[in-house]
Amino acid sequence: MAGFEGAAPLAGFGAEPQRQPHPPPDRPAGLAAPDAIPHAVLAAKGVGMKLSDIAQVIRSKNAGPRRLTLDVMFGSDADYQRVAQSPALGAEAIGRLYGVPAPEVTVIPYPAGRAIKIVMARKIMAGDPGEKDVYGAQQHAPLLGIEI
Repeated sequence: MAGFEGAAPLAGFGAEPQRQPHPPPDRPAGLAAPDAIPHAVLAAKGVGMKLSDIAQVIRSKNAGPRRLTLDVMFGSDADYQRVAQSPALGAEAIGRLYGVPAPEVTVIPYPAGRAIKIVMARKIMAGDPGEKDVYGAQQHAPLLGIEI
């Protein structure tokens, strides 16, 4: 570039910064890191996992002032199938988790997108007194610890 000879490139623009290798993990030789073991292998061995370990995206948002949506998205068909077939994300389980009657919870599987959408009634309408998350963006937290 004209006029910039001899200038050091900005990080992210040109030369990449030198990266230091990570120190070796504190585990016996030959034991793979937990995140290196495919979820399907863990499932076949009957190892329970939390939804937050399997899903790539877990989010919540309003669907109007009276409804809340929870979106759970997966990086592989195997992960999607494992969770979609689990009763842990059924209407009964979600209703208990959120204190909403099961008939007011709709679970919508979307296999083509490797996603599950959950729609439920809000206990307090968005913006009403006592409501703590007007956008519904923090309501996904109870899903993170669900055992699959």
